[in-house]
Amino acid sequence: MSESTYTKKDAAPVIVVKDLYKVYRIGENRVRALNGVSFSINRGEFCAIVGTSGSGKSTLLNMLAGLEKPTKGQIVITGEHMELKNENQLVKFRREHIGFIFQSFNLMGTMNAVENVALPLTFQGISKKERIRRAKKMVHLVGLDKYWDHRPNQMSGGQQQRVGVARALVVKPEIIFADEPTGNLDSNTSKEIMNLMQNVVREQNQTLIMVTHDNTLASFADRIIRIVDGKIVEMIDNTVGKKEELEEEEKQ
Repeated sequence: MSESTYTKKDAAPVIVVKDLYKVYRIGENRVRALNGVSFSINRGEFCAIVGTSGSGKSTLLNMLAGLEKPTKGQIVITGEHMELKNENQLVKFRREHIGFIFQSFNLMGTMNAVENVALPLTFQGISKKERIRRAKKMVHLVGLDKYWDHRPNQMSGGQQQRVGVARALVVKPEIIFADEPTGNLDSNTSKEIMNLMQNVVREQNQTLIMVTHDNTLASFADRIIRIVDGKIVEMIDNTVGKKEELEEEEKQ
């Protein structure tokens, strides 16, 4: 693998967050879930947002995905201001630009792997033949050729999450959001899924934003943003460490 693998794919940021606040009113108290957050993420970058429960990381993910409105600040994704969109515009934007990977898989129990992967395409008015073609391609990409006709209850947790990854990719999103994507998996399976996400995102030049409390999982990312009490306390460029690890492996 060449050194260029770890360089930024595109100098122009795909996400720009400026002075972001989210304030909740609980009784007479005001709680700042986000307290002046600013950062940018480049196209093709795998970014992990890390924090403990209550740190604000899930609120930040919801803001980026347009699922919650900020109290103050800007969220610009692919040049569009998310904070200015109404609910119908946000739904349309998510459908056309964003893929989601969930902790609980969220697969349809009555559908097989290919049908589950193809499901998001039905909302884009794509023909059934084309939906199935694209879905099979994604199932192959995540290494589940032998399971394409299996339903969720016939697959392991790791296999179900591979289907979840394929489903997120099938709409050809510019950005993928992953919320604790390995939270229901054992440690070995978690590493397999993280390697899969890392490789697929790199090969497809996707932008992946993952929220996690697990520092081990965060180490797979190109960049780590650590959040505490609604504020960013640390940003780590993890690509240097990856290059050093790769060079060490090649020497051995």
